[in-house]
Amino acid sequence: MPDQPNNTADRPQRRFLGSLKDALAAASRAEDATPVAAPVHQTPPSDGEVRAMSDPETREPANRRADGPPPMPRQSAAEAAREARGGTPNVPPVAPPAPAEAAPPTTRVVRGSPPAAAEPVDEARTRLVRGRQPVDRGEFRQDPVVGWLVVVGGPGMGAYRPIFEGNNTVGRSTSNRVPIDFGDDTISGQEQAYIRYDSADRSFLFVPNLSKTNVVSVNDARPTGAVALQAMDVITMGRTQLVFVPFCGPEFDWGELASLKS
Repeated sequence: MPDQPNNTADRPQRRFLGSLKDALAAASRAEDATPVAAPVHQTPPSDGEVRAMSDPETREPANRRADGPPPMPRQSAAEAAREARGGTPNVPPVAPPAPAEAAPPTTRVVRGSPPAAAEPVDEARTRLVRGRQPVDRGEFRQDPVVGWLVVVGGPGMGAYRPIFEGNNTVGRSTSNRVPIDFGDDTISGQEQAYIRYDSADRSFLFVPNLSKTNVVSVNDARPTGAVALQAMDVITMGRTQLVFVPFCGPEFDWGELASLKS
């Protein structure tokens, strides 16, 4: 038998020739429809292109290439990503701007220290003195205090009233020289009693007002005349108890300061 031609070796060439004939026929139809200024010289394909064109998976029918739209080239992953970014390489897509929020109030920055308020000028400043200074002993600006009555019981407990030199009226009204005005209505309003200080003998006397119906007592005794007062004697008027506290007496009297002045 004569040698049969090797169909396996000629098959890719026949595929290639068939595809080439189809491409030439499609090109001639395109040339008839659109005049071409100059003939196109086709370069023979390379071996790799021949294998690609002869492969049935990558080859497309001639009528599809001629009649339909041209096939879209395959895109690589980089090209697809670049197309998704709008054609700009290596630039991530720009996110839409977030809605503007109301900016919180900012703290004002004041540069420089504010002007300091002017300090009030104290004209009466304390003077610093060194050594022993002379003391001015002039006239009395008020009646000198010679003792006190301190409330130890009844309304006004803890308060006190000063006793002055000479004759002192004691009563509930404020017009008395020694007013016991703490709300005890059992004390006579005017001149319930008298307290006298005599600077000549430096002694204190308590004299009750016998014309008043309200009685008084000194150390639980009801005097009917003048009695000498001693330190810490207790005088009772109505519902109020008073303790006598002397300041002047045998050891001191304001007259001694008058003699120092002269």
